Amino acid sequence: MTAAGTLNPRNVTPAPEVIDRMNTPESEPEPLLLFEQVSKWYGPLLGLNQVTLELNGGITGLVGANGAGKSTLIRLATGQIRPNLGRVRIRGTDAWDWRARRLVGYCPDTDAFYEEMTGREFVLAMARLCGFPRAEARRRTEAVLDRVGMRDRADRKLRGYSKGMRQRVKLAQALLHEPELLVLDEPMSGIDPVGRQELLELFRGLARQGKCLLISSHELEELEKLTNHVIVMARGRIAAVGTLRQIRDLMDDFPLSVRVEVDRPRELARQLIDNPDVVGLDLASDETGEYLVLRAKHPERFFRALGQCVVAERFDMRQLEPLDDTAHAVLGYLLGGSGKT
Repeated sequence: MTAAGTLNPRNVTPAPEVIDRMNTPESEPEPLLLFEQVSKWYGPLLGLNQVTLELNGGITGLVGANGAGKSTLIRLATGQIRPNLGRVRIRGTDAWDWRARRLVGYCPDTDAFYEEMTGREFVLAMARLCGFPRAEARRRTEAVLDRVGMRDRADRKLRGYSKGMRQRVKLAQALLHEPELLVLDEPMSGIDPVGRQELLELFRGLARQGKCLLISSHELEELEKLTNHVIVMARGRIAAVGTLRQIRDLMDDFPLSVRVEVDRPRELARQLIDNPDVVGLDLASDETGEYLVLRAKHPERFFRALGQCVVAERFDMRQLEPLDDTAHAVLGYLLGGSGKT
């Protein structure tokens, strides 16, 4: 028995809303960066057209021709402008909201320094503007300057900095508040080869710590080594998303160029000229002798047929080399053959 006025837990039926909460699995966290059907125009000019995108972690490359919409996408992601249609959200909060901006670090392509300041003074000022007390601002300033390799060079006036040093200072201020999302616009511009390798390692380290990096770059070869995810933009839209290899594999109609060196290149040309996947065939020569340059669609099917032909006719295959399996080739195809960014 139970005392008057008390409840026996075994006989109590929870309220319906409590049952719903008990039966509902724990909700997943909001995406770090989310674009939902976003469009942005400047007067009669359309900058972004119905873009949907979600990023949660790792390193994502952003490539595209001038005017493709990269800058508009970056400005929307960092809360500098608002969309005309759709939503841009950071962890579920409107990107325009100051609370969302606390989660974002931004390294712009253009410089906007107080040139009479030293690098250390500039980064410290940015830390104070973030709201950190003076002691914490100084601690964070020294930590990020060390992280980007500028601690020993930070007492020079900004007006005397090289392009690479200016890039490092901009990156330092973007890291001050340990943001979850880093948006980096041409961060390796003007960096020497040694410094570039250091920054690549820094970016990889940030990704391993769980940060999400969105990197816009014209340095496609470096970007190809760095990123595990690529966004290709064209004419205000996202033309492709994925790894360069995934994008390439989906493009069955992309004409792959291959250099083939065999002992009888003219005979191999005669064997392959009627293959429906071969769209071009050239005989060339260099100091090593004659070789074939083949252009073919449906790479997997073509290479299977090429292998069968080589085995059946007993060709001596000396070299088989794709000539355009790079970021430039994929981008050039998606942008209509220009390959320019």
